[in-house]
Amino acid sequence: MAVDRDTRPEDLNQLRRQRHEAAHKKRRIIFNNDGCDLTHYCKEATPDALLSLRTTPLKGTQVDSIFYSTGGSFGRFKHDSELGDVFSCKAEGFANNKTQDFIDQGTDALRIMVEFCHQSRIECFWTMRMNDIHDSYKAWYAPYIFPQVKKDHPEWLMGSREKPPTQGRMWSAVDYGLQEVRDLALAFHQEICENYDVDGIELDFFRQLTYFKRPAMGQDADQDDRDSMTDLIQRLRAMSERVGLKRGRPILIAVRIPDSVGYCEAIGLDVTRWLKNDLIDLIVASGDFRLNPWETTVKLGKQHGVPVYACLSSAAMRDAEARKVRASLPGWRGRAAQAWNSGASGMCVFNFFNPKSRLWNEIGDPDILARLDKVYCSSARGVKQVSRFLADGERFLGRSVVSPDDPRTLNPSQSVTIDLAVGEHLAGHVEPKPGITLALHIRPLADARHVTVKLNGEPLADGALSGVWCEFAVSPSRIEIGMNRVEVAVTGNVATPPLLHDMALWVRYPRRP
Repeated sequence: MAVDRDTRPEDLNQLRRQRHEAAHKKRRIIFNNDGCDLTHYCKEATPDALLSLRTTPLKGTQVDSIFYSTGGSFGRFKHDSELGDVFSCKAEGFANNKTQDFIDQGTDALRIMVEFCHQSRIECFWTMRMNDIHDSYKAWYAPYIFPQVKKDHPEWLMGSREKPPTQGRMWSAVDYGLQEVRDLALAFHQEICENYDVDGIELDFFRQLTYFKRPAMGQDADQDDRDSMTDLIQRLRAMSERVGLKRGRPILIAVRIPDSVGYCEAIGLDVTRWLKNDLIDLIVASGDFRLNPWETTVKLGKQHGVPVYACLSSAAMRDAEARKVRASLPGWRGRAAQAWNSGASGMCVFNFFNPKSRLWNEIGDPDILARLDKVYCSSARGVKQVSRFLADGERFLGRSVVSPDDPRTLNPSQSVTIDLAVGEHLAGHVEPKPGITLALHIRPLADARHVTVKLNGEPLADGALSGVWCEFAVSPSRIEIGMNRVEVAVTGNVATPPLLHDMALWVRYPRRP
């Protein structure tokens, strides 16, 4: 990623033009790093030791941006902060924490990361998890990461461990309805912008999706809530422009948000207003769940000239077989191909940190992906989390999904329909043709002859059982680029209707000699 430091903006209008240009630079892959390389795995307090864990091997790959997190719990930091707690703890699982070691050397992890990225022509953002609540868990680490500001101001929290809020029980989340909380959030970002040469800041609203008392208590946010958050975003934009003019280079603002305007509004995020008022530069869409086809958010971004990046989070299915399918390299490729076909500007990979994986040289280029094996699923992470943070959150679900976390009942002679997105043109004149298999996980199922399947209105034949899967061979000519309608039904008399637990479309290309 080329970083232009030669042309200082003469005024705010020029800064804004430079910011718009920077927002639309090529970002094939954004690598989101949660900063645990510093606190859990760094054996020596040297830049090389830290960077070797997750960063150095990314040089020369399709990774054009690194979003680095040095915060957590709203007030606990792994950079040299004067506003919050510097996380120097070395107890238990934090024995390798090198935060204070680097600060004692006159540097810190964020400064090391920014310097490496710019030397390597990679963009670097600081990402803040806007309401991280890992300190509310009943895990060994929770007491160590609970920041002083929450101890000093329990009235800023959504509740207590003894009296948590009713929705999601995110008691340690701070209430953004309070001016003091918003002021501090602004100050946290200003400290970064004034002291580090970051290319931008990301407001990670997916960590976690509790920001106001009303949603925390089972109601939708109201306009006052949305106005309060918009006020913060406006002030962040103004701050970023002041600091950008002073340093002679724009500071971009990215947001990671749910991929539904309605869901965002119901938790207090007025995303459409932010876009209309030019308050944000990049959208990173989805996270723990995805509500709509990728095209929905891509269209929203294009309406306002804002690039949209598909957030591909690590697979988190409880079912081992489903998790294995989605966590496979073909699984990552299939998800990326779906997103590229929607018009996304790039991929953002979240909670996957192996810097030597092949995916960093594959998923950032749809042309490279085109001839690689893939598996397409309707859902990578399920949708159960949707209503964890918002009462009846599934009302905003705008696509059909099936997974072991979200199975569908197959009543006799009544079909279940799933729309499955495919991100490549398989019906064309590509040679050699790939082998394609539609695999269904139906339980209980003793005989594949009891399953009938239609693909885009035409029946599939000769299903066969293979382990937990009922498999059907599919001709490439039957697959459409984009959405494909799969209808599944069972025949015969059954005492208990079986469940469709999962669906996967495998695309396997012949091995080259």
